[in-house]
Amino acid sequence: MPTYKAPVRDMRFLMNEVLDFESHYKTFPEGEEATPDMVEAIIGEMAKLCENTLAPLYQSGDEEGCKFEDGVVTTPKGFKEAYDEFVAGGWQGLSHPVEFGGQGLPASLGLIKSEMMATANWSFTMYPGLSMGAMNTIQMHGSDQQLQDYLVPLTEGRWGGTMCLTEPQCGTDLGQVKTKAEPQKDGSYKISGTKIFISSGEHDLTENIVHIVLARLPDAPKGTRGISLFIVPKYLPGKIGEDNGVSCGSLEKKMGIKASATCVMNFDEATGFLIGPENKGLECMFTFMNTARIGTSIQGLAHAELSYQGALTYAKERKSMRALSGKKEPDAIADSLIHHGDVRRMLLKQKAIAEGGRAMIYFAAQYADKMISAAQADNDEEYQKWDDELGFLTPILKGFLTEKGLEVANDGMQVFGGHGYIKEHGMEQIVRDARISTLYEGTTGIQALDLLGRKVLLLTKGKCVRDFSKKLVDFGTKNLRDPKLRPFAWKLLKIAAEWNYLTTRIMLVAAKDRDIVSTASYDFLMYSGYAMMAYFWALQAGVAKDKLENGGNEPAEFYQAKLATAEFYFDRMLPSAKAHADAALKPTKSTMQLKPEHFSFDYE
Repeated sequence: MPTYKAPVRDMRFLMNEVLDFESHYKTFPEGEEATPDMVEAIIGEMAKLCENTLAPLYQSGDEEGCKFEDGVVTTPKGFKEAYDEFVAGGWQGLSHPVEFGGQGLPASLGLIKSEMMATANWSFTMYPGLSMGAMNTIQMHGSDQQLQDYLVPLTEGRWGGTMCLTEPQCGTDLGQVKTKAEPQKDGSYKISGTKIFISSGEHDLTENIVHIVLARLPDAPKGTRGISLFIVPKYLPGKIGEDNGVSCGSLEKKMGIKASATCVMNFDEATGFLIGPENKGLECMFTFMNTARIGTSIQGLAHAELSYQGALTYAKERKSMRALSGKKEPDAIADSLIHHGDVRRMLLKQKAIAEGGRAMIYFAAQYADKMISAAQADNDEEYQKWDDELGFLTPILKGFLTEKGLEVANDGMQVFGGHGYIKEHGMEQIVRDARISTLYEGTTGIQALDLLGRKVLLLTKGKCVRDFSKKLVDFGTKNLRDPKLRPFAWKLLKIAAEWNYLTTRIMLVAAKDRDIVSTASYDFLMYSGYAMMAYFWALQAGVAKDKLENGGNEPAEFYQAKLATAEFYFDRMLPSAKAHADAALKPTKSTMQLKPEHFSFDYE
C-alpha cells in the first residue's frame, strides 16, 4: 500500500514562490490572521493528521466498507476516532466565521487542508466535505435563527451535513425533482420523497445530520423554476434521538470509495424549514457550487499524487532487465524500473498532472478567497466578478483534472505490472476510487457543456477565453528572448492563438449547427485543460529558473526537477491538445448521422 507523505515542499513552493500567498492574504480582511507562521503551522499539523491517522485507514476502510443494518450505518473501524481527532483540532471550521465557532481563516487554506486529507483518505474526507456544502448554504441563505440552530454545531463538527439533490428519475436534470414540501401552520414544511446517491446521508460519526433538500411546494412552477430549498435535520434541534421522518433505505453497492456511506434517503413527512426564497432553491444551492467543484477537482490531483508516490517507490525498488543504454546498477541482478524509458514516461505523467494540477487549484483557491470575502462583505458586484472568474475555471479544473487523474492512477497501476492488479499493493484501490470523480458533481460531459455552451458561447461570446489566454501571451512575450524559457514562451504564444481560433470557429459553426456545441464540448474542455496547465507549468519553470540563478528556499535539485518536468509536459503531453482541437472542429455529421435504431442490429 502506498505510504502517504504530504508534499509540503511543493506546496510551499507554490504558495511562497509562485503564487505569493502572503501578499494575497493581505488584500482582504479574512487573510489578516493567515500569517506565514500560521500557514506553516496549519500545513504541518494537517500533514501529521493525514500521514499518521487518515492514511493508515485508507486500505482497511476499503476492505471493511460501511455496514447497514436496520437503518443504521456503521463506518469502518477507526473512522469515528479519526473524526473525533479531526474535530478536536478545530479543522472543520478552519475557514468559517469565528462567531459561529470557526477560525475565520481564508477559504484557500480549507482547500489546501482538503488536498492533504483527500490524498491520504478520500472516503474519510467526504464526510466533513459534504458538511461544508451544507455549512456554506446555510451561511449564505439562512435566517439568524437557522444560523444559530444549524451553522454553529456544523462548524464545530458536532453535526454533519449533506446535499440531497438526486432522485431515482433525475440526476443532472433537476427540473424533474418530485420530492414534495407541504406548508404547515407553524411555518415549517412536511418533506416527502426519496433521494439517491447521498454521500454521508447516514453514519455514526456525528450526533446529528443536517440535510439540505431540494423539493417542490404545492402549485410550484414546472421545471427548475419551481424548486425550493429546505433544511431537514435527522433530529430537530433540542430533540436529538427523536424520529423526524428521515431514514436511510439502503447503502449503494459501489465500485470504489467503499468507506464512504452513499445512501438512499427517505423523507416521510419529515419536518423541514425553507431556506432562501420560495422557488429559488437552485440559485441558493449553487451559491458556492464553484468552490464545491474545486473540491471535487482536488480528487483528480489527490489520486494522481497518491498513485505517483506508490509507483515511484516501486519503480526505484523493483529490479527488471537492463536499461537499453547499458547497466545502471551493475552490482544488482537487474536495473530498477525507473531506468526504463516507458516507466519514466508514466511516472513523469503522474508528476506533471499532480504538480500542474496543484498549481491550477491553488490559483483558483485565491479567486475563491476573493469571492467569499466579497460575499461576507455583502459586496454583490465584487462577488459576481469573482464568481464569474471561477465559473470559467471550475469546469476545466473539474473535468480535465479528474479525467487526467484517473488516467495517471491507471499509469501507476501499470508501473506495478501484474502486482498492480493485486489488492495488497493498494494501487487498484486508487483507480477504483478515482473513477467516481469524473461522474459526480456533473459528469465530464456536463462540465464540458457548461464550459463551452454556457460560459464561453452564451454568457461571454468567447471573452473568458480571450481574458485567460492573455496570461499565456504575457508570459510568452516577456520570456521569448530568454534562452531557457523560450521553448515554453513560444509554445504558449502558439496555443493562446489556437485556443482563441478554436473558440471563434466553433462559435461561427454553432450559429448554423447547434449540435457542434455538444459534439465539440469534450474536446474543447480537454484542449482548455492542456492549455491552462501549460501556462502553470511555464509559470513554475520561470520561477524555478529564477531561483536557480538568484537563490531560493529549496535546494537546486528541486528547481531543476521543476524545469525537467515542465519540459516533459510541453514535449510529451501538450501535443495531445492539438488532437483535441482537430477533433472539435470536425463536422457534426460523423457523430450525429447514425440513426438510434441502427446502433445495433442484434438487439433492441
